[in-house]
Amino acid sequence: MEIITDLKEMQARVQGWRARGLKIVLVPTMGFFHPGHLSLMEYGRTRGDRLVVSLFVNPTQFGPAEDYGRYPRDLERDAALAQKTGVDVLYTPGVDQMYPPGYQTYVTVEKVSQGLCGASRPGHFRGVATVVLKLFHQIQPHNAIFGEKDYQQLAVIRRMVTDLDLPVTIEGRPIVREADGLAMSSRNTYLTPEERAAALCLYRSLKEAQALVAAGERDREKILAGVRKIITETPHTRVDYLALVHPETLEEVDTLKGAACLALAVWLGKTRLIDNTLLRET
Repeated sequence: MEIITDLKEMQARVQGWRARGLKIVLVPTMGFFHPGHLSLMEYGRTRGDRLVVSLFVNPTQFGPAEDYGRYPRDLERDAALAQKTGVDVLYTPGVDQMYPPGYQTYVTVEKVSQGLCGASRPGHFRGVATVVLKLFHQIQPHNAIFGEKDYQQLAVIRRMVTDLDLPVTIEGRPIVREADGLAMSSRNTYLTPEERAAALCLYRSLKEAQALVAAGERDREKILAGVRKIITETPHTRVDYLALVHPETLEEVDTLKGAACLALAVWLGKTRLIDNTLLRET
């Protein structure tokens, strides 16, 4: 496995691969790998001839009061895990490579980035769309793999790819969970033991929603009431949002018809966690 930090070197490597007719797969990450990341890499390994994993903690998707400075980083550990998983190139550009002096061009995906995390984190998806588009230009992947835990992010990227006619196939992969159901996240490392135990209410609330739908419930407010009850009765929690939305447009729905995404964001102490599940009529 190569570790490439230089943009020009990455572009030269890509040009060589494409000249040979090789299919390139990209897994964009911010590092501090857990089994969820590794599952994306393992899947990506099966989708093409060359697998690139980008590792870049992107400052433009963090707000001024957010955790950019303390976001967990361990390049040596991540490199070892990536190599073991069969990655061809670990691409680790610096901030000065991605946003050189005078940088002033950004990408805004209008409607689908509003609401949910977009309401709680103004400017977040502007930063996400910008860095992902830059990575697509730099690496020119045929396929790009993203986790479905960041459901709104995936919707934003799919919309951007469609709207800008980008020649890349976006693939979403299922959430990877701990044995007790907590969605894997690099931010789980922030949790105290008490908060870690309380965080299980997210998964329990999603299961409650699934049970309500299986029992015939279709009304948004009643489904969300069941979810809210479980979360608010759990210590150390504060609800950011709970929403039942169309799986593609992310517009709120009043009644479950066909399928809808139940998305939630909850604070556990000073740590904000997100999770979601797709609810379907049975």
